[in-house]
Amino acid sequence: MNIKSLNCLVLGWFIPGLGHISQKKYVRGAIFFACIFSMTALGLIMGGKIYSFQTENPLTILAFFSDIGNGLFFVLSRIFSYGLGDLKNVTFEFGSAYIAGAGLLNFLVALDAFDIAAGRKK
Repeated sequence: MNIKSLNCLVLGWFIPGLGHISQKKYVRGAIFFACIFSMTALGLIMGGKIYSFQTENPLTILAFFSDIGNGLFFVLSRIFSYGLGDLKNVTFEFGSAYIAGAGLLNFLVALDAFDIAAGRKK
């Protein structure tokens, strides 16, 4: 493990696909960014919630860790107060699931960039 692979991991987590783009895998990085951004945007359009850290319910802790996988999108949601969720909306649960799925997918994409930079994968 070297500093380049850790750099790709952090870049890939913070902005989806950037870990691949920093390794000159432009098409792969652009596809990952488009997919994760689209999933997050669809989740927000459906009225999904981006969870903050709450200790009263163990499931919200898990939702927080999946949502933090969205990196920059999560940080921006805290700054600009979007992703608050609309529980009255019929698509609230689907939207929240899309956002959580995008965060978990981004964790995998960042690990993929790490493996490529470490030389374990091409």
